[in-house]
Amino acid sequence: MSIENKGGMKRRPTHPGEMLREDFLPDFELTVSGLAAAVGVSRQSINERLRERRGVSPEMALRLGRLFGNSPEFWLNAQRAVDLWDAAKSIENDVVRIEPLSAA
Repeated sequence: MSIENKGGMKRRPTHPGEMLREDFLPDFELTVSGLAAAVGVSRQSINERLRERRGVSPEMALRLGRLFGNSPEFWLNAQRAVDLWDAAKSIENDVVRIEPLSAA
């Protein structure tokens, strides 16, 4: 069972790429190349995330969590929020037509 959230966010949650670009890179004085080298991936991989064209995978969440001293769950939860928002917006007309079940 879960508690239904009737309020809902009015805006799209912040993408993890925006967090990296606007908060983490400047605070840690990192460049795209520096971040890529620090986590052991290509510059293209980092750039696609910074431009919000790619999400944060579990593997990347582990790398970022280790580098920045936070948890992989921080990164995955941020990505999950964006993914759910996007999915909800893309199928909201279909979802409202579904009749909820009630336990007998």
